[in-house]
Amino acid sequence: MITQLNGRLIEKNPTSLVIDCGGVGYEVKISLNTFGTIGSEESIKIYTKFVVREDAQLLYGFAEPIEREMFNHLVSVSGIGPNTAMIMLSSLIPEEIATAIQAEDVKTIQSIKGIGAKTAQRVIVDLKDKMLKMTFSTENIFSSNNTNHFDALTALISLGFDKKSAEKAIDKVSTGEESVEKLIKEALKIL
Repeated sequence: MITQLNGRLIEKNPTSLVIDCGGVGYEVKISLNTFGTIGSEESIKIYTKFVVREDAQLLYGFAEPIEREMFNHLVSVSGIGPNTAMIMLSSLIPEEIATAIQAEDVKTIQSIKGIGAKTAQRVIVDLKDKMLKMTFSTENIFSSNNTNHFDALTALISLGFDKKSAEKAIDKVSTGEESVEKLIKEALKIL
């Protein structure tokens, strides 16, 4: 099984990467969150999940191990395949998915393209206990005083800034009382 690739970034698209590892170019399908996290550096490390189907052998790539772990949980749910899991990870970051599952927030999960009410409920039932065991590398960004921090971070990532730089910039300007707009404006001055 291929669990990670270290190599040279040859091509970067919103849905895929091509990574040269020892003279072999690997095509890796990615989420929009991973696309936003990966910078333009030439050397890259990407965590992968190798999926074999009757008609294809595919590599799915993730910037962080936690995103790969969430992918593995999602594809374990009946009715969710790798492509649907990638759509979910493109729509919401792993922490958002975990929070929605823990809160039994069917509407948030159902807001993802291709996920109906029954599938959203199945995701919650199948994964609720597993989400309690997942640990995220950042502080709990979903506490009530950090929702503005999270919204600003999401906005900066969608503007094309990498996640780590955006988090550092927001942490520098945040006192905990700013609005989302102010956090974004101040962080943009640093970035």
